[in-house]
Amino acid sequence: MPTSMGNVEKKAKEKASYQNRIELLQGTLDMLILQTLQWGPQHGYGISQAIRIKSGEVLQVETGSLYPALHRLERQGWVRSEWKLTESNQQAKYYRITTMGKKQLASDHGRWQQMVEAIGAIMSVGAGSAEPERGEP
Repeated sequence: MPTSMGNVEKKAKEKASYQNRIELLQGTLDMLILQTLQWGPQHGYGISQAIRIKSGEVLQVETGSLYPALHRLERQGWVRSEWKLTESNQQAKYYRITTMGKKQLASDHGRWQQMVEAIGAIMSVGAGSAEPERGEP
């Protein structure tokens, strides 16, 4: 049954692709959206493309995550939106970062740096051994 085998292979590839995805924590996605809007106002598709391209194709934000995040950021006053015409003459909602959003981004970026440093420290402790060094003579 070649079609059955083809389906099994396809499902295995889809599963591997899913497992290789990097799932973003809510706060991390908010920070990435705010950073993207620092570069200028953008519509939702443009935001997701900027994140994908700037991350070297590693991060892909699905619409099911992006738009709820944009609405949340708008409710918090960190972004504002308005309807505008795109280059192809279609209506699209454009988002821009607010002053409050810029302050939030600065705060988030500081916490992100601390997290990266903390995780890096843990990952590099005793890289060649199973236990961290105890600092004993």
